[in-house]
Amino acid sequence: MTQDIPQAPQVAAHSQTSEDDIAALMLDVGRKARAAANTLAITTTQKKNDALLAAATAIHDQADIILAANTKDLETAASNNMSDALKDRLMLDHDRINAMATGLEAIAALADPVGELIAEWRRPNGLEISRVRTPLGVIGIIYESRPNVTADAGALCLKAGNASILRGGSDSFHSSNAIHQCLLAGLQHAALPSVAIQMVPTIDRAAVGAMLTGLEGNMDVIVPRGGKSLVSRVQQDARVPVFAHLEGLVHTYIDVSADPDMALAIVLNAKMRRTGVCGATETLLIDRNGAKERLLPIVTALLDAGCEVRGDETVGLIDQRIIPVKLNDWSTEYLDAIISIKCVDGVAGAIAHIERYSSHHTECIIAENPVAVATFLNEVDSAIVMHNASTQFADGGEFGMGAEIGIATGRMHARGPIGVEQLTSFKYVVHGSGQVRP
Repeated sequence: MTQDIPQAPQVAAHSQTSEDDIAALMLDVGRKARAAANTLAITTTQKKNDALLAAATAIHDQADIILAANTKDLETAASNNMSDALKDRLMLDHDRINAMATGLEAIAALADPVGELIAEWRRPNGLEISRVRTPLGVIGIIYESRPNVTADAGALCLKAGNASILRGGSDSFHSSNAIHQCLLAGLQHAALPSVAIQMVPTIDRAAVGAMLTGLEGNMDVIVPRGGKSLVSRVQQDARVPVFAHLEGLVHTYIDVSADPDMALAIVLNAKMRRTGVCGATETLLIDRNGAKERLLPIVTALLDAGCEVRGDETVGLIDQRIIPVKLNDWSTEYLDAIISIKCVDGVAGAIAHIERYSSHHTECIIAENPVAVATFLNEVDSAIVMHNASTQFADGGEFGMGAEIGIATGRMHARGPIGVEQLTSFKYVVHGSGQVRP
């Protein structure tokens, strides 16, 4: 039975409250989330799916309202001289709204991870032991710019039986709240607590600090999704576990064995399909053996597509429009129509460069030589390693996970796209028949 939990507060765009008031406000949010999490942990798959499908319908039905809210955010972004790359992340249109709704429907269609039997065994003394998936509890998501994260994060947490506390960026304030109202409609339709998915009711940055404290034990995990400064702050100050989505300093390496036409198509897509996503290739590496001839059509296509190319000395000989690369380019996530290109000594040189500069997000090799492919895939230590495919596929939806909260670049528990399975823990269930330990 659903608990009698207070309704979610209305979010205020501007707050004049003191830091103590915000701490008290956030503690109340945390307590409500904990109560909701206790309900969700035992909620049936059908009720969770009903909520998700109803939310998807609401997003479809409220598309014009969401677009109007997004227009307000875009107007503010323009007045603040936001970069084109960030505005692309912020911008919604009918296609992106439909994609959000479709994502919720895809999450509803996924198998429910809660209660899944992971492993089971029988001990010589007759004890029967099993490991079973359980929700994490209360998950805080701190994100910037992308309003679609509101739908993805809330839905994924719900499917995995978790309550969520969402803290979107001030730049996407109106858009995120319009989307959140659709999620609330879904929860109401399924008779689930409205505070199962909460938006932080203030844009004051002190709310982030309160979340990082863990809200007196009422928050179990924090997922930051945004710029490097945000992620670094969360990692440094959080008193609860963090699934860190660091910057996407993504590399694509073209081996001497690569098919030239395939390499051209992949690189152009990996860089230019959407330059502001974390899976966009930022650095192109190529085997210096025949590099000039292989690079000519790729560089020409990138330049003609409006991409700024920064290259080392060898690359610079190809086209006078190429800008000499600087040392800090190798460690820069552009999130824009800019790419750095370097010639390396085969797969070993590519791996060495990636090891030095990568954020361990996604790396790709374009090659036909099976030895080079195996070496790259085995030795590159990133969350996602790819072969002969655009790095723009580094996405939970493209992996068949419905959606994702982010791409975790750490090495603990969740790594790569964070979907419903990564938002669970487990417990051991032990059945005996009267055994006592000697």
